[in-house]
Amino acid sequence: MASEKVYRASTTAPVNIAVVKYWGKRDTKLNLPTNSSLSVTLSQADLRTLTTASCSASYPEGDSLLLNGEPSDVSSARPQACFRELRARRAALEAADPSLPKLSTMPLRIVSENNFPTAAGLASSAAGFAAFVRAIANLYELPASPSELSLIARQGSGSACRSLFGGYVAWRMGEAADGSDSMADQVAEASHWPEMRALILVASAAKKGVSSTSGMQQTVATSGLFKERITSVVPKNMEIMEKAIAERDFAAFAEVTMRDSNSFHATCADTYPPIFYMNDVSRAAIRAVEAINAAAGRSVAAYTFDAGPNAVIYYLEQDTEAVVGNLYSVLSDVDGWKASVVEGLKANVSFDESVAGLLKNGVSRVIMTSVGEGPVATQEYLVAEDGTPVKSSS
Repeated sequence: MASEKVYRASTTAPVNIAVVKYWGKRDTKLNLPTNSSLSVTLSQADLRTLTTASCSASYPEGDSLLLNGEPSDVSSARPQACFRELRARRAALEAADPSLPKLSTMPLRIVSENNFPTAAGLASSAAGFAAFVRAIANLYELPASPSELSLIARQGSGSACRSLFGGYVAWRMGEAADGSDSMADQVAEASHWPEMRALILVASAAKKGVSSTSGMQQTVATSGLFKERITSVVPKNMEIMEKAIAERDFAAFAEVTMRDSNSFHATCADTYPPIFYMNDVSRAAIRAVEAINAAAGRSVAAYTFDAGPNAVIYYLEQDTEAVVGNLYSVLSDVDGWKASVVEGLKANVSFDESVAGLLKNGVSRVIMTSVGEGPVATQEYLVAEDGTPVKSSS
């Protein structure tokens, strides 16, 4: 009779929002990017995925994933690639030490919860696959570094490789055909530039009309601007951005962040037929940031948009009043503001009526967060000791 023992490991993983964007694949099967990218890992106090990986010989045959309470398909190539790589590493440990339980042969039951909308342009797949890989690696007690695990997470979701680190993270595109050098590394720890803050204006929590995967393929195949972006624009932006982070130069950080976002969305618009992830509310957020920077006489805020309409606005803690104070004056009725931050803030910008109107009517919530750490092992389990899925207590 099969042992009833259930083995478990839980981890949380963060969202990351790129300031130099990944868009386009040179190998769709291995998820190899056409360009390097760089992101800021956001605090898990505000945005995180909690995942429990469990296995047992008593489980029914086949692996399973429960995401936000709903069964999710794990038969597709991406999760299967991750399962295969992680199992192979565990099997190697078991071969070297026959006393280890044969976890690699047992069905996996993964249960995962996000505390933010899924597939709405808030990097849910990045946090999701980073947590997926990290939790199984912890379950299997793999002696793998975050960079090694990033090779595996990348095959699930490209940007997930960056969520295996905290702080400021680069995903090096690599050159090897097998993807063995396409991995993430930490450019700087969160503690290097802890004053970095992010204000997310959620313009839509709905699922995207065009997925990132299909959007990328269309852009690579049809955009004339795309080649210029990957050969010239991105390498230059990576160089400037790494220097800006090293020197904590927000003016340079802000300019590259906004220019790179604009460049990415320009290639989407240049795709045939065109892809529009941003909407009128997104463009109003850009105008608001421009007005805030003009009033300050310098760049105190930097907008960026992933493949969705939500604005992520980076700023430094010392410029909270100039950035948050002015946006709060327009969006004070929206949920998500932290009272301890907004209390007593003053506004000094009069936004154009159409900009203010679009923001008031189009922003459904805000998320206030900051630079944060990478995945963290936790004793909070979404699978009970008997293997039954349970809901998060948080």
